[in-house]
Amino acid sequence: MKVLITGSAGFIGSNLAMRLLDRGDEVIGIDNLNGYYDVDLKKARLARTLDHDNYTEENVDLEDRDAIAAVFKKHQPQRVMNLAAQAGVRYSLVNPHSYIDTNIVGFCNVLEGCRHNGVEHLAYASSSSVYGLNTSMPFTPHRSVNHPVSLYAASKKANELMAHSYSHLFNLPTTGLRFFTVYGPWGRPDMALFMFTKNILAGEPIDVFNHGKHRRDFTYIDDIVEGVVRVIDNIPQPNPEWDSNDPDPATGNVPYQIYNIGNNNVVELMDYIKTLEDCLGKKAIMNMLPLQNGDVPDTFANVDDLVKNLDYKPNTSVKEGIKNFVDWYKGYYQI
Repeated sequence: MKVLITGSAGFIGSNLAMRLLDRGDEVIGIDNLNGYYDVDLKKARLARTLDHDNYTEENVDLEDRDAIAAVFKKHQPQRVMNLAAQAGVRYSLVNPHSYIDTNIVGFCNVLEGCRHNGVEHLAYASSSSVYGLNTSMPFTPHRSVNHPVSLYAASKKANELMAHSYSHLFNLPTTGLRFFTVYGPWGRPDMALFMFTKNILAGEPIDVFNHGKHRRDFTYIDDIVEGVVRVIDNIPQPNPEWDSNDPDPATGNVPYQIYNIGNNNVVELMDYIKTLEDCLGKKAIMNMLPLQNGDVPDTFANVDDLVKNLDYKPNTSVKEGIKNFVDWYKGYYQI
């Protein structure tokens, strides 16, 4: 197939591009290489795909309406995976406009590109952050998520609503993926595992929010990519049992689907840190801090729908995943 990936220099996007190229797909990547974090890392990710005969990179901003329209018209992709976004819960507290520009305006441009160019299926990144103040766990997409606690989460919930409207109005098949704390080689420097590793090796303290009482559904990158590929390949169908008197938020009477994609296994943050210490052979100096505004204490994914519909189940343990990350980190930074 011909697959367009936005955020192609990102953590998930670059790994997904590699996987699709390996199986023979043609991939068009879109990324603007912005400076939210280390651009050299983004370029290093891209370097793995740029020389491939079936790969084309387009350096454009998602919020540039005309440029995105031109990319869609030029390449005519069959499937689209929208991963480009302004990420990060805490950054949304200080730079909210960037979330509107990329996550709302940019996503609208992607929807319009799909609508006007006969795209067979749009899959897109949502986030576990949409669960907000929900405390009934494991989190299920079949319950409403109307109480976000950050603008980042609100923008991702907005993406799900925008996608549904296009599925309804234009019969565009859309699938949203609520990612749960993705980690692994080539990860993002603004995420905990990356920052913890950097500081522990440097003998500097790590900030441990919520006094270490966080629980997270850490999901390894290879498991995420496997799930994304299966989603791209499976076009959602209208749910014949959908009832407007008791509407299921995860499906619809149109080609629309929402999935959780997580490890389905909660890990205490302190156990996560202990595993990292073991892999590094060095103890962490911890700066214990209260719950950060915008954060949720716990995440835990119900992935029954992925198992049922796509025969998918993550299988990488946190111990194996962290070891793989540490090995990559030391190699990449020549430690």
